[in-house]
Amino acid sequence: MGKSIKRQELKRAMSNRDVLALAFGTMIGWGWIMLAGQWVALAGIAGAVLAFAIGAVLCIFVGLTYAELTPALPLAGGELVFSYRGLGYIPSWITGWMITFAYVGVAAWEGPAFVTAIDYVLPIPRVVYLWNIAGFDVYLSWVIVGAAGGVVLAILNYIGIKSAAIFQTFATVALGIGGLIFFFGSVANGHIQNMLPAFTTPNGLVAVILMVPAMFVGFDVIPQAAEEMNIPLNKIAKILIFSICLAAAWYILMIISIALAAPTGVRDGASIPVADSFAYAMGSSAFGKLMIVAAMCGILTSWNGFIVGATRVLFSMGRAKMLPAVFGKVHAKYESPTAAIVLVGVITCASPLMGKSALVWFVDASAFGTVVAYFMVALSFLFLRRKEPDLARPYKVKCGPLVGVLAVGVAGFFLYLYLPIGPAPLIAVEWALVLGWIALGVVFFIVAQIKYRDVTPEETEYLLFGEVYARKNLNSSVKNA
Repeated sequence: MGKSIKRQELKRAMSNRDVLALAFGTMIGWGWIMLAGQWVALAGIAGAVLAFAIGAVLCIFVGLTYAELTPALPLAGGELVFSYRGLGYIPSWITGWMITFAYVGVAAWEGPAFVTAIDYVLPIPRVVYLWNIAGFDVYLSWVIVGAAGGVVLAILNYIGIKSAAIFQTFATVALGIGGLIFFFGSVANGHIQNMLPAFTTPNGLVAVILMVPAMFVGFDVIPQAAEEMNIPLNKIAKILIFSICLAAAWYILMIISIALAAPTGVRDGASIPVADSFAYAMGSSAFGKLMIVAAMCGILTSWNGFIVGATRVLFSMGRAKMLPAVFGKVHAKYESPTAAIVLVGVITCASPLMGKSALVWFVDASAFGTVVAYFMVALSFLFLRRKEPDLARPYKVKCGPLVGVLAVGVAGFFLYLYLPIGPAPLIAVEWALVLGWIALGVVFFIVAQIKYRDVTPEETEYLLFGEVYARKNLNSSVKNA
C-alpha cells in the first residue's frame, strides 16, 4: 500500500535550541509591550503576577497532552495527526482547519503590528491614501512597509526550516536582551511606590486571567515542526513544558518591570506602555525606542513561528489529500512546503491593507480556533490512552487520565470565554470571520471528498503517518469515524 504512493517528507534540521526559540519566540510577540500596564492597572502587581501563574498552570495541563502526543507521533501537522489517530477523519479535518485559521489570523496581524513599531521609532510618511477601516486611515506607504516584512519571512521559510530557525534564534536572543535591560533599568531607576496597590479587586484579577490564555498561544507550534526536529524524541516534551514556564517567567518579569518603572498616571496614559514607562524611568526617549526594537524582535519571532505552524498543517493536510495535493509538495532543493508557504506569505503580505484596527478582529477570532484545537487534542489524548495503550510513548504523562480530564476542562473553559454566554464573547464581526472560515472549509472538504474519493483509509493512514507510525492493522471504518 505505502509503496504505491509517493509520500513527501520534510528535512530534519532543527536542534534543541531551535525548538526552544521557536516555541518561546512565538508565544511572546507584541502583546506584552502594549498590555503589561493594563494588567497592573486591573489587578495590581501581585494580582497580575498571580493571574499569570494561574494561567501558566492551566496551560501546562493542556501542554502535558501535547508533550505526550508529540514525541509519540512526531509528524507535521501536530493537532491534525493527533486527532486523526484519536478521533477519526472528520474531527481531524475540523481540528486541522481551525488551527490553521488560528495561525493565519495571528500571522496576518503581525504585519500591522510591525509597521506600528517601526512608526514609533522612525515615523513613516503617509503617502497615497487608500481607505479607512475601523477608524484607521490606510496609506500605501504603510502597507508597503508591512508587506516587506512578510516577504522577508516568507523567503526565509521558503529556503528551508533551518534558515527560519536561525533567524528565530537570533531574534529571540535580541528580544531577551531587551527584556533584561528593561528589568534591570527599572530596578535601578524605578520606585517601590509605583508598585502600589499590590492588589486591586477580585474582578481585576479575573479580568487579567481572562487575557492570559492568548498570551501563551504558540507552544503548540512545536508539534507542527516535530517532523523537522533532529533531536531525541524524549527531549521534545521537556522543551515544550519548559517553553511554557519560560514564557510565564517572561511575562511576570515584564509586569514587575513596568510596575517599578513609572507611576500609574504615566502607565495608563501611554500610547505604548512599556516603551513610554521605560523612557520615563530612564529620563530619555531613546530607551523607549530601545524597547520598541526589542518588541519588534518579538513581533518577528511570533510572525515567523505562526508561519511555520500554518504551513506545516496545510502541508500535512495536502499530503494526506485532505486539501489539494499541491500543498503536500516539498521543494526539490530546500525541502520546504512551497505552496503552503506561498499561500500564507500572500495572506500576511496583504494583511496591512486592512489597517491595524480591523485586524484585532482576526486576533480574537483566531484565538477561538486555537482553543478548539486544544479541546480536540485533549480529547484525543484521552481516547488514545484507551484505544492504543501500547503506542510507543517516549514521554508518558503521570496520572494520564486525570491530566487528560483536567486538560479537557481547561480547554472547555477557554472555549466558554469566547462564546456568547461567556464573559468575553466574540463580537458579531469576529463570529462572521469564524463562520466564514468554517464555510470555506466545508467547500474544501467537499471538493477533497469528490476529488480524492478513491483514496482508501489505508492510504490516508500511510500519507499522514508514514511507514513507521502508521497502524499496521487498520480498520477500514477509520475514515468514516
